[in-house]
Amino acid sequence: MENSVDQALRDNAEESAHSDHPSEYKGESPVKVNKLGHMVYEVTDVARTAKFWSEVMGFEETDRNAKGMVFFRCGPDHHAIGLKPSKAKSRPKTGDALKVEHLALEVDCPDTLFKTRDYLEQNGIPVVFEGRKGAGGNMALHFCDPDGFEFELYCGMDQISSDGKLRPEEQFHRVNSLEDAVENPLPEKW
Repeated sequence: MENSVDQALRDNAEESAHSDHPSEYKGESPVKVNKLGHMVYEVTDVARTAKFWSEVMGFEETDRNAKGMVFFRCGPDHHAIGLKPSKAKSRPKTGDALKVEHLALEVDCPDTLFKTRDYLEQNGIPVVFEGRKGAGGNMALHFCDPDGFEFELYCGMDQISSDGKLRPEEQFHRVNSLEDAVENPLPEKW
């Protein structure tokens, strides 16, 4: 799964984003956002920040992954906040801030993701990830804005019922394309 994100695009997004976006966009964008979905950001101390999100903000922890990330929810979506361990061990000096990895926005269906991918390609905007990563089970398309900030459009986020039951990790079925995500759907019940 490591190869699924175009790390070179992500690493150079800030420098290249301005040239990757045209001064005028061709065609009409198919993007129609239903809601803001989730935010994943880097923190210097995951345990301390996880305590903040659960004890101060009242979010419920839903998952942890092998990369040390912790996910929290405040409603039925699998996650609204994701904490990612930073390589930095303390808060950087002013101007060298921790980074928000991406902001996710929900769209209606896979068809919107396919149309958006085509639209981005038509406009020369690189996609840094497409497919399904894992926690939450959602299909996604990641790309950068003109300043290099990463955005995710997604659909099909797992919904957690009042019993709190989560999809087991062995059902995540990570894939590196939208086509594979559609051709290999996740089990509906877990």
